[in-house]
Amino acid sequence: MNTATTAPFLPFSRPSIDEATIAEVANVLRSGWLTSGPKVQAFEAALSEYLGGRIVRTFNSGTCTMEIALRIAGIGVGDEVITTPISWVATANVIIEVGATPVFADIDPITRNLDLDKLEAAITPRTKAIIPVYLSGLPMDMDRMYAIAKKYNLRVIEDAAQALGSRWKGKPIGSFGDFVSFSFQANKNLTTSEGGCLVVNTPEEARLAEKYRLQGVTRSGVDGIDVDVLGGKYNMTDIAATLGLGQLPQIDAIAAHRRSLAQHYFACFGADFEAKSGAQLPVADMENSNWHLFQIILPKTVVRADFMKQMMEFNVGTGYHYSPIHLFTMYRERGFKEGMFPVAEHIGYQTVTLPMFNAMQKEDVERAVAAVKSCLYSAK
Repeated sequence: MNTATTAPFLPFSRPSIDEATIAEVANVLRSGWLTSGPKVQAFEAALSEYLGGRIVRTFNSGTCTMEIALRIAGIGVGDEVITTPISWVATANVIIEVGATPVFADIDPITRNLDLDKLEAAITPRTKAIIPVYLSGLPMDMDRMYAIAKKYNLRVIEDAAQALGSRWKGKPIGSFGDFVSFSFQANKNLTTSEGGCLVVNTPEEARLAEKYRLQGVTRSGVDGIDVDVLGGKYNMTDIAATLGLGQLPQIDAIAAHRRSLAQHYFACFGADFEAKSGAQLPVADMENSNWHLFQIILPKTVVRADFMKQMMEFNVGTGYHYSPIHLFTMYRERGFKEGMFPVAEHIGYQTVTLPMFNAMQKEDVERAVAAVKSCLYSAK
């Protein structure tokens, strides 16, 4: 097909940093204090205020926050942790990193989050924690998930990497629950370029998190120093924190804008799109999700790589989130194989992420939808 276009490239994601924040970063660079300092403290305080006063500690990624939460919870060798096969591989890797065993449960075909029936069925006497993931920023049934955790005395480490600005029954994700991990990587609704934060429950957990993020060090007095746990180098810089401080006041407005983009996606696709194309749209949740991503599931007859190449002919970028973790070589070597989690495998192979970012406008949505329809309708 002839799909030549002169329209500019529309990426699936692009960060937005305003000029005031850029200017503030320049001030930090001039200040001489570049690593963890007053901006980190201010960012942690602002995050805590947004999350209803809960204790928040920042880090240099959203990956280490989950590992540190597992360590604070005392989870290690001999323990099992249940999570989803559809996430960035870090979600499962951190379980192995602390010496525990990752256990997967299949996902719900509609929400694409953990199937809570299958999660409960996977619990054994060795299960010590669960790591739920809120794909695209859509929370799962939080009430039921925490009821299961309470029933079996399990810790919960929420992988809310994509969910800052999402809500459950009107309450921000992170303002309740157990451990909650957020990512501020470049494609997130709020970015610090790289970074993340961990919501903890007590001052004691916060102090332990501080030790784990900086070599296990505890300082006292003018020159007192001690190390009593094995920590790493996971602290956030003041430069990164300044980026976050510039965007956090806008996080609810960002979610509202992305929600309007999602609504326009549904309107442009129309009521007959799924029946006509064989594709599957996401859950049209305009109450809880922050719409970090807008993803469709391609019909089984469409090869995803071919579809993505065709979209590029329209100068429309796409992504995929995510490949099934259990089918990576390292996990196959641990005994996982095809057919174990069929819903996750289907979605992992056929999911496509369409453009969704803070600076997008409705005409960008219209371009993306027109390209999708042209590719899928021509394939039938």
